[in-house]
Amino acid sequence: MTDIFDQIIDGEIPAYKIYEDDAVLAFLDISQITPGHTLLIPKKHLQDIFEYDEDTAAQVLSKLPVIARAVQNSNPDIIGVNIFSNNGEGAGQVVPHSHFHIVPRYAGDNFSITEFNNAAQYSDEQYQKIANSITSHLQED
Repeated sequence: MTDIFDQIIDGEIPAYKIYEDDAVLAFLDISQITPGHTLLIPKKHLQDIFEYDEDTAAQVLSKLPVIARAVQNSNPDIIGVNIFSNNGEGAGQVVPHSHFHIVPRYAGDNFSITEFNNAAQYSDEQYQKIANSITSHLQED
């Protein structure tokens, strides 16, 4: 399946490239949530994080702090950086190619990632049941 990111990798669609090697590509997101909003993608077509193998994870994730530091240091007005990845349509993934958003934050930028605290709704037993369920599904590839 070819998507817009594959077309960028293949040079069919132009992009404002930040970094590129044999395994990954980082480029400015055309939406620019804030100035400097960058995407980091594997060149290997993977739909989402669930398709990563250990080598691809090492190749992609080892570049995440490198690119984030470059974004952070690119403008003295940047006060922080959000890093996130949507995996699956239900999580808001729009392009079916794994990618990480690196979004620089500026004072008064009005970008918001809503954080919830539902701790009062859970007992120790409920927390343990959730933890046990997740633990039982851990797999090493």
